[in-house]
Amino acid sequence: MVGELRYREFRVPLGPGLHAYPDELIRQRVGHTGHLEYQIRWLLLRRGEDGEGGSSQVDCKAEHILLWMSNDEIYANCHKMLGEDGHIIGPSQESAGENGVLDKSVLREMETDVKSLIQRALRQLEECVGTIPPAPLLHTVHVLSAYASIEPLTGVFRDPRVLDLLMHMLSSPDYQVRWSAGRMIQALASHDAGTRTQILLSLSQQEAIEKHLDFDSRCALLALFAQATLSEHPMSFEGIQLPQVPGRLLFSLVKHYLHVTSLLDQLNDSTAELGGQNRSPEELSRERGRLELEFSMAMGTLISELVHAMRWDWASSREGPLARSSCSIFQPQLADAGLGLPPAQARPALRRSRRFRPRSEFASGNTYALYVRDTLQPGMRVRMLDDYEEISAGDEGEFQQSNSGMPPVQVLWESIGRTYWVHWHMLEILGFEEDMEDIVEADEYQRAVGSGAQGIALLSWRWKPMTELYAAPYVPPEDEDAEESEHLTQPEWWELLFFIKKLDGPDHQEVLQILQENLDGEILDDEILAELAVPIELAQDLLLALPQRLDDSALRDLLNCRVYRKYVPKAVAGQLADPALLEAQAQPPREAADAAQAEAKDPPTQCPGSPLKHLVEGSGPAGKIVLDLAQALSAEGTQESEVKPLLLRLQRQPRPFLMLMQSLDTPAANRALHLAVLRVLMRLVDFPEALLLPWHEAMDACMACLRSPDTDREVLQELIFFLHHLASVSRDYAVVLNQLGARDAISKALEKHLGKLDLAQELRDMVFKCEKHAHLYRKLTTNILGGCIQMVLGQIEDHRRTHRPISIPFFDVFLKYLCQGSSVEVKEDKCWEKVEVSSNPQQASKLTDRNPKTYWESNSSTGSHAITLHMRQGVLIRQLTLMVASKDSSYMPARVVVFGGDSTSSLNTELNSVNVMPSASRVIILENLNRFWPVIQIRIKRCQQGGIDTRIRGLEVLGPKPTFWPVFREQLCRHTRLFYMIRSQAWSQDIAEDRRSLLHLSSRLNGALRQEQNFADYFLPDDEAAQALGKTCWEALVSPLVQNITSPDEDGVSPLGWLLDQYLECREAAHNPQSRAAAFSSRVRRLTHLLVHVEPCQVPPAGMATQPKDRNRSHSWSSLATGGLPSSIVKNLTRCWKAAVEEQVNSFLTSHWRDDDFVPRYCEHFNKLQKSSSELFGPRAAFLLALQNGCAGALLKLPFLRAAHVSEQFARHIDQRIQGSRIGGARGMEMLAQLQRCLETALVFSGLEIATTFEHYYQHYMADRLLSLGSSWLEGAVLEQIGSCFPSRLPQQMLRSLSTSEELQRQFHVYQLQRLDQELLKLEDTEKKIQVGHEASGKEQEREGEEAAWEAGAAGAAGGTGAVEEEEEEEEENEDLYYEGAMPEVSVLVLSARCWPTASICHTLNPRTCLPSYLRGTLNRYSNFYNKSKERGRGQSYPALEPGPQRRLQWTWLGRAELQFGDQTLHVSTVQMWLLLYLNDLEAVSVESLLELSGLSPDTLQQAIGFLTSSRGPLDLHEPKDVPGGVLKIRDDSEEPRPRRGNVWLIPPQTYLKAEGEEGRNLEKRRNLLSCLIVRILKAYGDGGLHIDQLVCLVLEAWQKGPCPPRGLVSSLGRGSTCNSADVLSSILHLVGKGTVRRHEDRPQMLSYAVPVTVMEPHTESLNPGSSGPNPPLTFHTLQIRSRGVPYASCTATQSFSTFR
Repeated sequence: MVGELRYREFRVPLGPGLHAYPDELIRQRVGHTGHLEYQIRWLLLRRGEDGEGGSSQVDCKAEHILLWMSNDEIYANCHKMLGEDGHIIGPSQESAGENGVLDKSVLREMETDVKSLIQRALRQLEECVGTIPPAPLLHTVHVLSAYASIEPLTGVFRDPRVLDLLMHMLSSPDYQVRWSAGRMIQALASHDAGTRTQILLSLSQQEAIEKHLDFDSRCALLALFAQATLSEHPMSFEGIQLPQVPGRLLFSLVKHYLHVTSLLDQLNDSTAELGGQNRSPEELSRERGRLELEFSMAMGTLISELVHAMRWDWASSREGPLARSSCSIFQPQLADAGLGLPPAQARPALRRSRRFRPRSEFASGNTYALYVRDTLQPGMRVRMLDDYEEISAGDEGEFQQSNSGMPPVQVLWESIGRTYWVHWHMLEILGFEEDMEDIVEADEYQRAVGSGAQGIALLSWRWKPMTELYAAPYVPPEDEDAEESEHLTQPEWWELLFFIKKLDGPDHQEVLQILQENLDGEILDDEILAELAVPIELAQDLLLALPQRLDDSALRDLLNCRVYRKYVPKAVAGQLADPALLEAQAQPPREAADAAQAEAKDPPTQCPGSPLKHLVEGSGPAGKIVLDLAQALSAEGTQESEVKPLLLRLQRQPRPFLMLMQSLDTPAANRALHLAVLRVLMRLVDFPEALLLPWHEAMDACMACLRSPDTDREVLQELIFFLHHLASVSRDYAVVLNQLGARDAISKALEKHLGKLDLAQELRDMVFKCEKHAHLYRKLTTNILGGCIQMVLGQIEDHRRTHRPISIPFFDVFLKYLCQGSSVEVKEDKCWEKVEVSSNPQQASKLTDRNPKTYWESNSSTGSHAITLHMRQGVLIRQLTLMVASKDSSYMPARVVVFGGDSTSSLNTELNSVNVMPSASRVIILENLNRFWPVIQIRIKRCQQGGIDTRIRGLEVLGPKPTFWPVFREQLCRHTRLFYMIRSQAWSQDIAEDRRSLLHLSSRLNGALRQEQNFADYFLPDDEAAQALGKTCWEALVSPLVQNITSPDEDGVSPLGWLLDQYLECREAAHNPQSRAAAFSSRVRRLTHLLVHVEPCQVPPAGMATQPKDRNRSHSWSSLATGGLPSSIVKNLTRCWKAAVEEQVNSFLTSHWRDDDFVPRYCEHFNKLQKSSSELFGPRAAFLLALQNGCAGALLKLPFLRAAHVSEQFARHIDQRIQGSRIGGARGMEMLAQLQRCLETALVFSGLEIATTFEHYYQHYMADRLLSLGSSWLEGAVLEQIGSCFPSRLPQQMLRSLSTSEELQRQFHVYQLQRLDQELLKLEDTEKKIQVGHEASGKEQEREGEEAAWEAGAAGAAGGTGAVEEEEEEEEENEDLYYEGAMPEVSVLVLSARCWPTASICHTLNPRTCLPSYLRGTLNRYSNFYNKSKERGRGQSYPALEPGPQRRLQWTWLGRAELQFGDQTLHVSTVQMWLLLYLNDLEAVSVESLLELSGLSPDTLQQAIGFLTSSRGPLDLHEPKDVPGGVLKIRDDSEEPRPRRGNVWLIPPQTYLKAEGEEGRNLEKRRNLLSCLIVRILKAYGDGGLHIDQLVCLVLEAWQKGPCPPRGLVSSLGRGSTCNSADVLSSILHLVGKGTVRRHEDRPQMLSYAVPVTVMEPHTESLNPGSSGPNPPLTFHTLQIRSRGVPYASCTATQSFSTFR
């Protein structure tokens, strides 16, 4: 059947490819708020089923969800369902025009006909009792069925006579009559769910219906139930083995289920129906309370019956209570070290060293690495402390060797079976075997690992743990009232009341009497009982009185319920409960039988009853019941009076009976026990009361005995007799046998015994005939379970909507069984169906015989050995282990690969690969699979020592049973997602209509999240279920809300952006805690903290970390992965925060960019934004980055000159603070604090276009600062913090050049000492020669003396000539070599034009004309030293300033000096030093002559003279009319006294540039010219684009040589004429931001021209003037002059200047 999908456009995504569509209105009611609510059916359709291809027809039997919705939710999610009057359009309104309405007169006539037909059918049915039904009866029923299909006549068929008619027809032995009754029921049930439920419920609750119905009639009615409920809750439990439920119990479940659904319908319709009767609110409340209590009791009964039918109550006794850790379900938990491992491996017993130090004892990692390197010896055991590529923290191995490579340490790791290179600091030394201890606590292991990888991971979260308001995503609930805490809550009392209502008459009255005595004798009726406030002490008394009054089944429920576990102490509970029941819970029947069989292996034969005695030995009263029953049945002439009391006891306590039947599932050696039990059971079937026992719960033991190949033939014959007799008496058990596969088992038994088994053929045929009934039972069980799950989900939805507690007994028990995961393990042959091997199949059984001495040995070529497992349906492997032996040598596997597939022909998916260590015995090859693979294949790819064949000594599989959790999780998540996505859409609609409602979002979210948290804490058994619920709730509610509130509207402003703007604007006013601004800010903070609750900085999983290419791997493309991206919530919130910050900063820049104190105010504004970010979102990196991006976005919007002004102001402010910090004291500390704030703010420039201009100004000011004040530690500290703000890294290069100059200066000092030592050595040699000559000239002849004198004179003449030539060459160098005065200390700074600003070194100094000889000689010697050092080899013996060709030195006027002037020390510049020293020889000098002599510009000279002639200076400036510029003279002290001692600072202060002046305009011109070049080049290369590196090279080449821009214009830029790659990249970034240049999506490094824009190009001549390129840059250097000793003084009375430094 198909229907039309009417509201296709309103779809809600529920999962991958799954959507929900609103379909139709089912019913309406008055909600808890007094407003109407509508139950809407939502169809669940997958992609392709929703008619997207053009068809609008969908299957009406598709899955659906019934959801109650308010009018606002319908308006926000599917407004087309609302009519023009605002009310929802029902199906009757839609089809009224099509179907028409019956006339009242016609309707009355038809009602009369129906009544007469009913009367006729009853009369005809009574007349044909015992005979074949006549044709008129069938015709009458056929006409009634036709009338029943007419909806307006439904009320007539509610006549009780119709139910009597249907009952008689269903009880008829004729098939046609029963079939006709079914047709009528189907027609009546086709109108709506309420009518269908009422009809079926009325039939099922007829008195003694089971007595009137035989097996076929009951199956016919059950078939109708199954067909009616199939379309309501289509749910599949494929892969889950449902228990075998007999028809009698199934019919009881159906009755309870129909009763619950009927009450639920009444409860949903009660408000509308009762409200139409004009009843008072008090009466409505009482009636609704009565219905709620009745529904809760009925639902509790249904859950209890279903738990027993599913046999969950026995499972609970084995598993014990499941406790969930109390933590937020909305916050992801950190993975534990043992997560996902079996308990034995979760916390391994690790070893530690006795004498080697751990890493925690060292102050730094480097120190520890040195310790490990010096201590570690080959052969020592080590443990890994950090996760590194393929090695995990905690892995152990043996140290092999180390070398100078990276990583340097080679270790043979056990985890991977081979060597792997790691780093020193990652290892913990365990030592040799004698150095290790075998005991280490788990917490010590966690600390050791935590100091490594896990500790590093935690550092990246950056969200400090808090324990108060924001520790959870919701505000903690208020403290419970002390008065309320003394009483039971309503759910607890109703759960206790459920057991009170289960008591029989006398016991029920006794319990009510206890209640009345403690409640002042008040008369208790059902209405008062429902609303009682029961004190806890009274509840404990009741709980203590109940166990002795309840039967076995109800007592088991009581012991498992929450109220009993909470208020009855365990010790008291153990004393009060029935010891037999407690023993049964501790040891289920099957396990009890297994325990008993160990003592019955060799039973004595002298007494026939001895096998049963041994079976029940130690069972207490339960065993005595079995013996008494066996004795009563074995006696001749068995008396019913003796057997019936025992059967009644077994009905109340069935454990002895189940133990008796389970004994059949024991080894075949217990032949006597089996025969004795079967004889007892055979006689027991003859009693009608025995059929009420739970035979079906132990029928699998009979099947185990039937299937066992070792079963004795006599036992097998007796078993077939018993099963045949049981199936003949009750065909329900034939259906159970069919579900258990008895047909195949009987066939195999007949084949084995050659057909010589009496009644076996008949039993097989009987079982075969029940095939369709078995299918019906399975379908009906599935439908009932699915319907219960849907009702549970509906109650959870009502709980969410009404915020009222769930008061259904055993609700938590039912959820516990639905949510329990893989808690029951299945081993070995229960996991697989068969095992196949690639060769020697006759040895395959040795893989599963559990004998380590046997093995399967392959017989094929290398790498072709395989073991194939065919898994049972639905089994997920938890652990798959191979058993091997090291003694097998070359037969032992070395590498194993595991594949999975749907069949043997599709084994294409590699699941794992394992390297086997030579010493291994158990090799785990698979763990914790999350998907079912029908076929698993184990391939042995390589053997140890290059062996060919392999030996496998065993195979072990550990796997979980399929559970209901995957099915229930899917349904729970679907309902939760649909509910909260609809609610989030409704809330978003409210916010869109009124932004102020966003202030209430925090309280709304708090309420919803707190409710889900409380529900999970109270009902969900484990963390997996709670986390699944929390994750779904967060994704369905919070994520869409964040998406909607962060999406901009038509004005470009999002609701959350507006809220953040309001928060920032009223932040100052919020300091008053009683102001409205404070309350407003508090709501905003609570909202933002809530939204970022589960969004910590995510750490990439260990397996997804990027692994570098090193010596461990040559290539590993498959292992490269990017870290996890932030979720959509964080993306949207950060985008919104960025927009708010950008708006704030943009407004501030527009208003204050011209202010004198712009930078301090901007830093203060930025600091406020940082504090606001921390207040709103915490110290999360994502929001701090968004804050910086917002500031950057505002800066990018500034025009170029305004941005240049901002960058210049920052550079100036930093310069001023660095200079001010030299003052010291409190003022200096304040300057440092201001500098730090400014540096934090300036970090925003990093990566922006503005960074280029900022670097330009900072470089200029830094150069002047270094040359005038010298370097300090603060310069390097500043560059270390904001170094990323300098694209060309010129300031860093300037500091490096200073350090290089200092090194050259130290070597120059050594060079001077060497020269001096050489000259002194020459003098000593000359004096020694002269002395020797005088001693040898004693008594020689005069002629010989004359000849000797002539020769000496000639030689002296020749030497004098050479000396003269050498003196001419080195005259200037040696001018001050023998200077007798105090030599000044001269320091030379060699600066590079590549990094130092060229504007600072434009004036050159001629030492020959401007400096005295004692200074000139030093400079000349330095020049010679520098040139010789270059010739000897740059970069080897002497430090190299920069690579490149030989540079010539050019002296400049830059630098500073200290001069001694009387008692004063004058701090002056180099220009001022020259001017003052020039006055040592002259009394006065004109400014004009100084200009001519120095070659300086008038501005530079006037700046120097201005400070020398100030009040603190030593000079006076006289301006006679005949001398242009004036005359300088030394100031006379007598005329103007001045301080005679101390330091006087006369160096001109820093000169700051103006960005609005020529400097800034030149920078803008350069940016425009570069943009022009970039656009032209990209245009030339078309859509293909250029690589960014190639583009930069082409632009630089065009700038230097190309035809455009013209060289003349480049020259006119002055200081901005230079260009480097950073300038080009800045221009590219500018064009990308403007959209002129675009990046390719697949290759971001490729750039191409995007859109045509108008680029301002200069209209000047070509750039190429004919030269091949620019002149090579010069290397400039400045000097710093120092002096030691007594200052040089003139002989005149006028004070002179001497160079001190």
